Amino acid sequence: MKILVTGGAGFIGSAVVRHIINNTQDSIINVDKLTYAGNLESLVSVESSERYVFEQVDICDRAELDRVFKQHQPDAVMHLAAESHVDRSITGPSDFIQTNIVGTYTLLEATREYWNTLSTDAKKAFRFHHISTDEVYGDLPHPDDLYGLSSNETLPLFTENTSYSPSSPYSASKASSDHLVRAWLRTYGLPTIVTNCSNNYGPYHFPEKLIPLVILNALEGKPLPIYGKGDQIRDWLYVEDHARALYKVVTSGKIGETYNIGGHNEKQNLEVVQTICSILDTLVPKDTPYADQITYVTDRPGHDRRYAIDANKMSKELNWQPQETFETGLRKTIEWYLTNQTWCQHVQNGTYKRDRLGI
Repeated sequence: MKILVTGGAGFIGSAVVRHIINNTQDSIINVDKLTYAGNLESLVSVESSERYVFEQVDICDRAELDRVFKQHQPDAVMHLAAESHVDRSITGPSDFIQTNIVGTYTLLEATREYWNTLSTDAKKAFRFHHISTDEVYGDLPHPDDLYGLSSNETLPLFTENTSYSPSSPYSASKASSDHLVRAWLRTYGLPTIVTNCSNNYGPYHFPEKLIPLVILNALEGKPLPIYGKGDQIRDWLYVEDHARALYKVVTSGKIGETYNIGGHNEKQNLEVVQTICSILDTLVPKDTPYADQITYVTDRPGHDRRYAIDANKMSKELNWQPQETFETGLRKTIEWYLTNQTWCQHVQNGTYKRDRLGI
C-alpha cells in the first residue's frame, strides 16, 4: 500500500510512520504543516527510506492537497493532523477550529475528489482512516462519586456507542471532525473508519504533555505541577502499541466502523507523577526524592475527571492487544528521554525549527 499520513511529524503520527516503514513493505507520504509540535527529528531513523516521502503542506490548503493526491496516488489516508493540547485550546481556540474542523473538511473534499477518479476496484480498496480521541465522549463517573458501588459492580467505560459530550474547545473540535467524517461516508459513500484512543505516552512526546513535562522538569529540578488534587483518571496507551493498532485498523478494519483503542491502564494523574519520580529515584538518584518537587496548581476550567476505554472490539474483531503494561511502557519512556537529551534540548530551545524558519 501507499498510505498518506497527515500529521506524520507529530507524536503519534511519527510513531505510525516509523512503525510502517520499519515493519511493513508499505510506502508513506507524510503530509505535515510543521507547527510547533511537528518535528522532523522524530523521523531521522526512516527519512532515508525509499518508501518515505515528506510534503510540508497545510491540510487547510486545498490546492496543495490536490497536488499531493495527484502526484502520489495513495491507496489510503490516515488522518492524524490536529491541534491537540487542551490547555492551548482554552486560551486560543481559533487554531483548533481551523485545523481540526476546517482542515478535516478540506482533506475530506480533496480525498473525495481524488477517490472519484479511481477505478472501481481501487475505490473499493481505498480507506480514509480518521484518528480521534476519547475526549469527545466527555468524562465518566469517578470512583469518589460512587460511594454506593457494590463489590460486584464495575465502573462504566467508553464504548463505541457512548454519546458524545465534549468538554473543551479541543474535544469539541475533534467531535466535530468525527461527525464530518461519518457524514462523508453516509452522504458521499467515501469509505471511512474512525478510531478513538486514550491518552498516549512514549518516546518523542512533545514536552508540554504531562509525562514528558514531569520527566524533564524533574531532571532539571523544577516544580512538577499537578492540577487540583491530581485525582483525575486517565487510561494510558503506549504510543507504539497505538501505532500497531492504527495500522491494523487501516488494513483490516471494516468500513463505517468505529474502534476504541485503549491501554487498559487507568491511573490518577498524581499516581502517574509519583511513579515517574520513583523510577527516576532508581535510574538517576539524587540527595532528595523527586517527589519532593511535586506542587499543586489551580485546576483548569472544565477539567474532565475520568476517561477509560473499552477496547474489547479491537481485541475481538481485529485481534489487537497492547503489548506494554503501564509500568513497562513508562520505564521505556523514561529511559528514552534519559538517552535522547539532544532531541529534548532541540525541542526546548527551538533548534528543531531552524529549517522551517530559514535561520
